[in-house]
Order: sequence, then structure tokens, then C-alpha cells
Amino acid sequence: MPMEAHESGVSTKKLWIGRILSALAVLFLLFDAVIKLVKIPAVAQSFSQLGYPINLAVTIATLELVCVAVYVIPSTSVLGAILLTGYLGGAIASHVRVGNPLFSHVLFPV
Repeated sequence: MPMEAHESGVSTKKLWIGRILSALAVLFLLFDAVIKLVKIPAVAQSFSQLGYPINLAVTIATLELVCVAVYVIPSTSVLGAILLTGYLGGAIASHVRVGNPLFSHVLFPV
């Protein structure tokens, strides 16, 4: 059974799998930014544990939203992917620095 090919030569099935995975990542990052903006108690506790002042939550959430917006725009998606890689790398470094568990905290941003 032949698969349809997209203009770039990628099969339709692979194209939709990529879109779904991208959408899941974007939805998670948007959720993460929103809870930082709302400043729920868990965010304050997490920031305290990581050694960051809670007043940085809005700044970090804004940076995250900008990175996601750049990623979602098709013409700038490569730059957005690079920015999100740096953002999530910083999250990993923060968790490693305070000695959080590997599987529950450190590998999750990966």
C-alpha cells in the first residue's frame, strides 16, 4: 500500500506524527508558562527549591512564551527550536545543580 508523499518527500503519516508531537510540546510549554504567570503555590515552592526568587517567574514565563511563539511560526521554527533547546537546557542545569532526582526532574525537560 503506497503512502502519499508531501511536497518535501515526507509521507503524510510522518508529517502528521511530527505535527502531533510538536503540538504536544507546545501545549506543555504553554501550560508551564501560564502556571508561572498565575504563580500557583507549587511554582513558588519550586522556585524556592531551585534558588530563584519568585519575582523572576513572570520574566521566565515571558521568555518561554516568546520562544514558543518563535517556534510556532513556520518561517522561524528552526530559530525557535534552538531557543527552546537553550531554555530547556537551562532547566536541566538548574535541576542538576540542586541535586534533584534524575528520572523525575532532570530527564523530564529532555
